[in-house]
Amino acid sequence: QVQLQESGPGLVKPSQTLSLTCTVSGGSISANYYYWSWIRQFPGKGLEWMGAIEYSGHTYYNPSLVSRTSISRDTSKNQFTLQPEDTAVYYCAADNSRFGRPTASGDYEYWGQGTQVTVSS
Repeated sequence: QVQLQESGPGLVKPSQTLSLTCTVSGGSISANYYYWSWIRQFPGKGLEWMGAIEYSGHTYYNPSLVSRTSISRDTSKNQFTLQPEDTAVYYCAADNSRFGRPTASGDYEYWGQGTQVTVSS
């Protein structure tokens, strides 16, 4: 059973560069066809897919966020990371994309519990 756990700073100053980390257990982030995403939720809003890194290391980004989003991974630690810039709850999620990449939040089989990031000076 794949499990995901987000970790990182709860409070970030504007223009400060810090990372959120999603630690994966119960499976390898390099395992064939797995697709590892970051999804966020603004207060009172729906879920927004930010981007993903798949098993091969290839990255995909929401076109509206591509200039502001960077996702990377550390296969030795079985982790993938995001540098958040906005106040929101951030989730990592995963699904097996063998028969197609997930296109909606309901497509994801595995989720972290979410972590609040607040950007404030």
